[in-house]
Order: sequence, then structure tokens, then C-alpha cells
Amino acid sequence: MPLITSVVLAAFVAYAGAWFMGAVEGNFAFLLFMASLITGVYWLAERLYFYPGRQAAAQRLQEADEKRRADLQKQGIVRVDGDISEAQEHILAQPWWLDWTAGLFPVIISVFFLRSFVVEPFKIPSGSMIPTLLVGDLILVNKFQYALRLPVLNTKITEGEKPQRGDVMVFRYPPNPNLDYIKRVVGLPGDTVAYLNKRLTINGEAVATQSVPEFFDEDAMRYFKQYEEKLGAQSHRLLNDEQRPAFVPGADHFPGYEACNYTVEGVTCTVPQGHYFMMGDNRDNSMDSRYWGFVPEKNIVGKAFLVWMNFGNFKRIGAFH
Repeated sequence: MPLITSVVLAAFVAYAGAWFMGAVEGNFAFLLFMASLITGVYWLAERLYFYPGRQAAAQRLQEADEKRRADLQKQGIVRVDGDISEAQEHILAQPWWLDWTAGLFPVIISVFFLRSFVVEPFKIPSGSMIPTLLVGDLILVNKFQYALRLPVLNTKITEGEKPQRGDVMVFRYPPNPNLDYIKRVVGLPGDTVAYLNKRLTINGEAVATQSVPEFFDEDAMRYFKQYEEKLGAQSHRLLNDEQRPAFVPGADHFPGYEACNYTVEGVTCTVPQGHYFMMGDNRDNSMDSRYWGFVPEKNIVGKAFLVWMNFGNFKRIGAFH
């Protein structure tokens, strides 16, 4: 078993290393599922076989010591040297290969269920959601609000709320479902979404916006036009880059592409049933549904709701809309 365990642990380390180096496209949900499954098997084996075996060995040692003392007493020897308690502790102790598997199972399975069904942490890697979310923000995503889903398979097992316009949602990137993206829900199933000359309209009605003080992007060392937009129940802020054109360059030929009309002014799309139209708050610096299409309902991961840490700026901690 130590050799088999060494091979299993080495395989996990090799996979994680290859993922970190970019040699493979990792899937953390699958990795965590496999870790839960394998450590769970070791945990059951420990409870049902290995630990009872060590207990039996410790008991045999105890019985042998008691028999030796009884035999010596028959010979008139009352005081007997030797304390077997340390030896018993050594027998009962978990070997390293069980400590690194069965011993970790309670922690791993707790993380697995918490991440799969309650909340999942993410790190914001890009500036597509500035000013709402900044690069380096560590956020939490509600995994049950839209529906509970089986981990890895992402199959819905309960009905939850429907995403609403204005929600900040994490989803599996349609061109590559192994990647998680975060954008704002702009269009619901059946909506006609138009983003023309950098103005958003939904079903023919312009979304209300008002100008607010410019936003200074510390990474780009530039000021950007900033607006407050009311999309759904909550207001949020967005950025526009006056140096970027209104048209959408390089859009993919995605499923449902025929429902969109691209012009020099921008794009107009009718959202298919069971799909959502997503956009970043950094409107001119976001690769979103304008470029790669609609997000199917099956790709939904959860609703983002809280920045729990930003090591470069503690003031970032808190809820957002």
C-alpha cells in the first residue's frame, strides 16, 4: 500500500504541476472530486480494515504482556520491568500513507461539498469588470441561488431562481467550458439587446444611464468615462473608452450568430430561449457575448456577490452589485 499510495500522490502532484506550467488544461472541480473519491476509499479502508487490524495487534501485545507477567508471578517474580504503552501507541499510529489520504478526507470532502453546493471562491484575472471588480479581487459565488448542480457534470438537480438583468454571474465559457468567466447579465431569453454607438437598449428601450466622475485606472494609468447604469433592480457603474470604435471587431461565428446583426454602429442580438447575453462593465475592454455569443443555461455556475479579499487594497472587501 505505501508504494501504491506514493504513485497516486505523485500522479496528483504531476497533474497539478503540469497544470501550473500550462502543459495541460486543468479542471479543479474534477481534481477535487477525484481527491475526495480516493481519500474516501482510504478513509473507509482505515475505519473498516486498517485501524481494526492495528487495534487487534495492540490487543495481542497487551494479552502477551499480561500472560508473561502471569507466568512470572507463578514463578514468584512480582516486579516485572517493561512498559508496553509506547509500543502500543506506535502500533495504533497511522502510517504516513494513511495520514496523507484517510487523514485528509474530512477536510477535502468538506471543501468539496462547500465549493460544489454553497459558495465557490474565484480570483478576478482581468479588467473586463472594472469598475465593479478589479484585477486581484477575491470573490465568492453563490452556488445554490440559481439551482444546485452536480459537481463536474454540472447537471441541475434542483430548481432555483432565474438570473435577472444586472446580476453578476460566473459561467462556463461557451467556446471552452473548462474555463470560468464572469460578466453581467444584460439580456434574458427572448430579449432583443442592442449596443449601438456605445448605448445599450433592451427590447427597444434605452437603459437609463447618468454620467459620474471619471475613473482612474491605475494599471493603464488613464482616466476613463464613467457612467451609472440601472439594469434591473440595482444600479452599477460602467466604463467607456472614447478611443475605441463602436463596432465589434473579430466576432466569432458562434451558435446563434444568425440572431445578431453587426454594423459599424455596434451589434443587435435576439437572445435565444434558454440563453443569456453577457457583457463586462468595462464595455470597450471586455470579450463578451458580443464576440463569442450567448451563454446556455447549462453553463451557469453561480451568482457573484462578495469581495472577500484583495491583498493590494483591503477597502475592496464587501458586497457588490
